[in-house]
Amino acid sequence: MSLRLSTVILPYRRWHAGGRSAWTRAEQLGFHAAYTYDHLSWRSFRDGPWFGAVPTLTAAAAVTDRMRLGTLVTSPNFRQPVTLAKELISLDDISGGRITLGIGAGGTGFDATALGQEPWTPRERADRFAEFVALLDRLLTEDAVSYEGDFYSAHEARNIPGCVQRPRLPFAVAATGPRGLRLAARYGQAWVTTGDPKLYESGTPEQSVQALRAQTQKLADACAAAGRDASVLDKVLLTGFTPDRGRPLESLDAFVDFAGRHQELGFTEIVIHWPIPGSDFAADQKVFERIAMEAPSQLT
Repeated sequence: MSLRLSTVILPYRRWHAGGRSAWTRAEQLGFHAAYTYDHLSWRSFRDGPWFGAVPTLTAAAAVTDRMRLGTLVTSPNFRQPVTLAKELISLDDISGGRITLGIGAGGTGFDATALGQEPWTPRERADRFAEFVALLDRLLTEDAVSYEGDFYSAHEARNIPGCVQRPRLPFAVAATGPRGLRLAARYGQAWVTTGDPKLYESGTPEQSVQALRAQTQKLADACAAAGRDASVLDKVLLTGFTPDRGRPLESLDAFVDFAGRHQELGFTEIVIHWPIPGSDFAADQKVFERIAMEAPSQLT
């Protein structure tokens, strides 16, 4: 299978001052998909402009025709399944069935406390995530849902006419732990990883590859336990968080080498960040665009 190449466009620019042009250019460059982060703010961008994921994707859907669109990733930190489902069904309709929901358990960043709550423990995040994904699956596939859980509820929530994509838009589940991998195996059409975060500061690219190999095996084991063939799930690597950092975007050859090594692990989609000057995602725009246009044909 050919390796698909996608990008993630952070929502830090006003739509009419560079925001729109990035999304339209991404489609011109031939990216399989363009995603955005679904955060209220994020790390070093906290004190600067940052726009909402759903309105951004709605605008992107209106100015593109072919490229898939989605979040990497949405989490329960500030989302509620009933309202999120309505927005996703609307997005799927506006885009003509091009939306993928990247979804994860969330972390302890700014989103975790923005609504005034105390940060959840890892176990609380995992508990909420499991309930969140299961309820969202129902809301996107059933016309009416009533549910009372430990964390979420729905009372005769209507979602007619449902998604354009049937039975619902695809879930790309971000997970590395056993509970998250079980959710990916049960509900996911794709699995997302950023690698092993413990290796980011002091690990080597070789150690990262070994860690990713172990993650893919754990996914396969979770799929086997769920009665699914792991090969039916797309395997997505969101780059920029492994020890390689920005080096794969330094040249076309460097990227092809990086992507090829991860393709051998079974990854079907590589996601690279749209260059942002002066940030951790800084890269030469011309090199980035050359990679977008030429790398896929070298990764068949």
